[in-house]
Amino acid sequence: MREQFEFFPVDGVEWQQAAPGVEERVLSRGEGVTLTRISRWAPGLDTSAAGVIRHDFHEEVYLLEGDLTDLTLGRTFGPGEYASRRPGMPHGPYRTDGGATMLEVRTP
Repeated sequence: MREQFEFFPVDGVEWQQAAPGVEERVLSRGEGVTLTRISRWAPGLDTSAAGVIRHDFHEEVYLLEGDLTDLTLGRTFGPGEYASRRPGMPHGPYRTDGGATMLEVRTP
């Protein structure tokens, strides 16, 4: 089950390094992969080395700021764009020129 919180100031949650060039503010966690976070990708980050991404969980992503280019699709996304990916759905790899900030929700 996911953690339960009433409204709280998100800027009080410290940024933590999640991967090289990626920081996160974890807003809530649950069992297994269940997670809500804000992730921030550094300008110039390129995930090409990791190749196409597939998860064993459902993922929702809302782009808050910046740019995110899907190198497979050859398409750049910006603020206000949203993705909902079922487990196993291929996506990426990605590049961001100016950096990107995203709200992510993961569930089994």
